[in-house]
Amino acid sequence: PRPAVVADVTDPDSLTEAMRGTDGVFVMVPPNFDPPPGYPHIHAALASVHGAIVAARPGKVVLLSTIGAQVEEPTLLHSSKLMEAGLRDLATPVAFLRAGWFMENAQWDVAAARAGAMPSFIQRADQLIPMVATADIGRTAAELLQESWNGLRIVELEGPRRFSFNDVASGFARALGHAVRLDVVPREDWETLFRAQGSTNPGPRMRMLDGFNEGWIDFEGGAAERRTGRIELDGVLRALIA
Repeated sequence: PRPAVVADVTDPDSLTEAMRGTDGVFVMVPPNFDPPPGYPHIHAALASVHGAIVAARPGKVVLLSTIGAQVEEPTLLHSSKLMEAGLRDLATPVAFLRAGWFMENAQWDVAAARAGAMPSFIQRADQLIPMVATADIGRTAAELLQESWNGLRIVELEGPRRFSFNDVASGFARALGHAVRLDVVPREDWETLFRAQGSTNPGPRMRMLDGFNEGWIDFEGGAAERRTGRIELDGVLRALIA
């Protein structure tokens, strides 16, 4: 078997070595939840990844992207738009796997749910959001890597149905065995709260949340392929509690 290669996303030489001779590669750029203006970290990663793919010529590439990657306005999801734009010119077959809101994002709310109340930045507690479990993302990426195609594919992935943050709170309540109240955080409080949490550039996160609240962050549809995960929200929440 081929030995493992430890690669750095900003080091094209190590990435090239990791990709060389492979039938396919899965690309996931580490997230930055407080991106500096201009997204320099993404431009650096893109240059490295693009150069490595051109040099190593893997059989295919699957890029983990996101719902809303087609949106022009810079948000916390803009890094995926930049990565997609930079990889569209490759001769290698490429699939952009645009995943919905990760169900595992609820990990940040476990402590609050244990205490009986969790915050929500989605302003309508009953608003349905495309969510997906990370295990479904991994399974779908593995399936794509076993498929053959030419050119570019866009694959949109969400869970078996859409969920609201009321569903998250009630799912936590079932897992914990006690009531969990959902507290909607007013929009005017976001910047102060995010800065208190250590953010120096909260604008992209705030605009991402605006996009979900206002409906302009969603799947693109059109020619994109649609796939559905198998894992229900309650199962993810029980695992987080455990």
